[in-house]
Amino acid sequence: MKLSDPSRLLAELPQHSKILIVRLRSLGDLVLETPAISALHEWRPDLRLSVLVEPRFAAVFEGNPAVSEVIASQEFIETARELRRRRFSAAYNQHGGPRSALLTAASGARARVGWKGFQFSFLYSVLVPDAREFYGTPVVHAVEHRLSQFYATGLPRGPIPRAQLFPQPDAIESVARCLEEKGIAAGTAYAVLQPGARLEGMRWPVEKFAAVANWLREKHGIASVVNLGPGDAEIWDAVHRGMAGCVMLPKPLDVRELIALIAGARIFIGNDSGPVHIAAATRRPVVAIYGPTNPAQWHPWQMPYRALDTGAVFNPQRGDKSMAESEPRGIDTIEVGEAVNACDELLNSVK
Repeated sequence: MKLSDPSRLLAELPQHSKILIVRLRSLGDLVLETPAISALHEWRPDLRLSVLVEPRFAAVFEGNPAVSEVIASQEFIETARELRRRRFSAAYNQHGGPRSALLTAASGARARVGWKGFQFSFLYSVLVPDAREFYGTPVVHAVEHRLSQFYATGLPRGPIPRAQLFPQPDAIESVARCLEEKGIAAGTAYAVLQPGARLEGMRWPVEKFAAVANWLREKHGIASVVNLGPGDAEIWDAVHRGMAGCVMLPKPLDVRELIALIAGARIFIGNDSGPVHIAAATRRPVVAIYGPTNPAQWHPWQMPYRALDTGAVFNPQRGDKSMAESEPRGIDTIEVGEAVNACDELLNSVK
């Protein structure tokens, strides 16, 4: 393996070499990691691909045949020892933060791959240009951004796989029992609505989600299940008051259950957040609502979708990030009619 020619790195690895992929969080980012992992596995199925991830998100890779091992990130020294013990041939930092950089270095892999300009870049033995330099365009989808590290080190370019998740039977059964207790029997069509998001400016009004739920029930006979995550405490009361006609789950689901819930839905409607990408990865049609995040970089990957946005103009930053320079209208001005038209198109075209 000659690091003087990084473009041959992957091709020249011995059979059954161990590869470390570092992506600690968050939910949507991890779902969008799966196309790159699938592409690498399809090209060289002999390679043993390990993913380092925070424990709460490990279920994203459960059942994935391309992943040999999921390593749960723990206390730093303990995790560093675990990584070093495995003797990886190459380590790819797909995260970019300081902790991930230090853990990539601690792995002891001779080939340590990261992007130029990120923190602690001196720890890497292979530096990959950012999107503007690598692709010749400042804006690429987050999936394409992740793939640049693998392309730069020898993965042949070609059709990019879709994101993939694998709902587990016990989680499917658990969710089915929960839904049945709430009046949604097996085989009943339901939608999943996601009114939460990490920032207020990314949240479409609760009353508009409620109006969509009413329309789904009246026109299509589809019940609506509301998903609220652990970070949605701020809107919990407003959602329970404003969406009383919907099915409210008694507690936030863990990732395994959330995957199972969304995988069984007829359609997903929600703000830009991790569950949007779960829906696409489980082949559910998606209506995604965007405020100050760039749909060009974060739209559902390779699944029928409709994006409702504010017409924001973005200044591309490093990697898959953009900064909204202007936003002609707030997310609250996106009309219910826009959402129901998007739902109608998807429900009529995707059976």
